[in-house]
Amino acid sequence: MSDPVLTFFAQGLLNLSLLQKAVVLLVMVQVTIASVTIYLHRHQAHRGLDIHPVVSHFFRFWLWLSTGMVTGEWVAVHRKHHAKCETEEDPHSPQVEGIRKLMLDGVSLYRREAANPETLRRYGHGTPNDWLECRIYAGHPAAGIALLLVLDVVLFGAAGVAMWAVQMMWIPFWAAGVINGLAHWWGYRNYETRDASTNLWPLALWIGGEELHNNHHAFSSSAKFSSKWWEFDIGWFYIRVLAAMGLARVKKVAPKPTIEPGKERIDMDTLRAVVGARMHVTAEYGRKVVLPVLRQVRADTAGWSARKLKTLLVREQSMMDERERAQLQSVLQSSEELQTVYTFRLRLQEIWSRASASHDSLMAALREWCAQAEATGIHALQDFARSLRGFSLQSA
Repeated sequence: MSDPVLTFFAQGLLNLSLLQKAVVLLVMVQVTIASVTIYLHRHQAHRGLDIHPVVSHFFRFWLWLSTGMVTGEWVAVHRKHHAKCETEEDPHSPQVEGIRKLMLDGVSLYRREAANPETLRRYGHGTPNDWLECRIYAGHPAAGIALLLVLDVVLFGAAGVAMWAVQMMWIPFWAAGVINGLAHWWGYRNYETRDASTNLWPLALWIGGEELHNNHHAFSSSAKFSSKWWEFDIGWFYIRVLAAMGLARVKKVAPKPTIEPGKERIDMDTLRAVVGARMHVTAEYGRKVVLPVLRQVRADTAGWSARKLKTLLVREQSMMDERERAQLQSVLQSSEELQTVYTFRLRLQEIWSRASASHDSLMAALREWCAQAEATGIHALQDFARSLRGFSLQSA
């Protein structure tokens, strides 16, 4: 075998250094992550934005090459995850399957659910169904993966095999393992959603913004995952770049309430703000009512810090275990004021949970809640009730 042939198999057509190959690999896997978070997740599954057909087809092609995933299958499994989160029907909950299973073999859970015809029928609607999707991407998903292997070897030589292997492991580990597993197991929570979702890290760079998973579960249709000023969602940055180029149009972002100074009467705008931005309202209640009252009463809290107790007092009840419920009851029994603010939080949540109630009855309930809260004599609760009257809705 001649030296040029040996050189070709060793270096490939591009003849890059080891460092250059590592940089190219990093770029390629980040394009894969961007394809998942922008195209599959925010665009297809939740309709938070529209994407130009050229960009959409690029993402579809790239995912066919780098993952072999089918759009309709991914969307169906993800939508079912949201609909059945942390239950026995959730396709991939670490609360049900265990964190070890998700981290080491989460991809098998995805494949099991993707093969369920009922899941695809019920949750996969609205996904691409054209000739290209049916005959190529969904019809021959393994062909894309095989083509990528050939391309990697031709372009990068023998190292292309290792680069291909990393590309094949990227989504199974980071998406099926870390996001589906760790982001429902460990991290911080901005919002008390009715699931175990967490934010893994405020600088959401490495996994395309998916690190801000609790924010996403709080506002699932939002194209923007960051919520606090100190959080950064690189997926949202990519979307803004595409939008500036006329290649994307943002349809939905998380609603955020503002307070109109001097507004005293609760009207339909107030109701829409309180109900539509209820996750923000609950978070603000914890910060502006629960925490100040905790600091003031200095109850017998068995050595717990005020912030840990605040987390317990605002935690979604359905996510509590028996030990936490017992701890909560012990804390509530230690202070009448804590019992009062906790009861008012539950009553406020009950207002927006009345799905079948009329607007008039909801508005009357909200007015009654504010009047009774102001009559408690608890300053933090009174101030919050007054501010609630001025709530108005805007987009974040």
